[in-house]
Amino acid sequence: MVKSSANQEKNLVLILDGNSVLHRAYYALPDWRNRSGEATAGVYGFLSMMLKALEELKPTHLAVVFDHPSPTFRHTMYVGYQTNREKERQVSEDIWGQIEKLKVVLEKMGILVYQVAGFEADDVIGTISAQIKDKSAQVIIITGDRDLMQLVDKRIKLYMPIKGLSDTVIVDEDKVMERMGVHPKQIIDYKALVGDSSDNYPGVAGIGPKTATALLAEYGTFEKIYEFIKISPRTPLLNSGEGVMKKLIDGYEGGELSKRLATIRTDAPVSYDSAQCTAPSPQKLTEVLQELGYKSLIKRMGGKADESSSRPRLFE
Repeated sequence: MVKSSANQEKNLVLILDGNSVLHRAYYALPDWRNRSGEATAGVYGFLSMMLKALEELKPTHLAVVFDHPSPTFRHTMYVGYQTNREKERQVSEDIWGQIEKLKVVLEKMGILVYQVAGFEADDVIGTISAQIKDKSAQVIIITGDRDLMQLVDKRIKLYMPIKGLSDTVIVDEDKVMERMGVHPKQIIDYKALVGDSSDNYPGVAGIGPKTATALLAEYGTFEKIYEFIKISPRTPLLNSGEGVMKKLIDGYEGGELSKRLATIRTDAPVSYDSAQCTAPSPQKLTEVLQELGYKSLIKRMGGKADESSSRPRLFE
């Protein structure tokens, strides 16, 4: 259980990575469907995880960010970007079909949703985090996406599921180092070297995680590795002989492209408005959960479900 007493003295902004959390929720639960045969596990699981975080963290502000369905600047930058996900999109049609339903639910709860054409949710999250004027405010991002580790610093942390939806961990700077072997600001350099199979960008061919972490521990950044090679072309890196050096020289273009693809933007065309992102009241949450028929979630919040309500459930 995450301690929340310290959070009462300052603003705490909770940002949910909508697609990531919905995807995680969908696969963590049975194949639940409503009377019309439409999948509902993603919506239920998303709300379950959101309520868990609200209870544990007691945020003062809340926002949800979704990917926009249109291509992003990364697709323009690299034609192969995420092409390996087409099959996943076809197989997971039930997941994407729940996004619009979830938006309706969040709107009813008074929770602001962000979505920007041409940018991924990661970029919008990065931009919102950078725009928060109260620099004493803590920012916690709920996500299952390790790419967002690059945003972690003294005031930004991740709230990540470990197993299913119930086990979670707060990821701070030390946790990033423990899990990835590099500092948060080096995540993009790490991705530049090893690439990313999930997003289908190349990295430097032949450079794996162990070599990448060793190189970054020694030289700091992707650029400084190549500065060393340029200045000392006959000096083997990491005393590894010519093998690593040749791979780096031959794979520079793939690595440089991968770093640009991996870097989360903080200049997306979106404006964070703290007044519109205040956390919803328990009463408002209960009202919408009652309309959804999610009695177990109401009880988990400590509320009492209206068993006699004749209101129709949403999406039935």
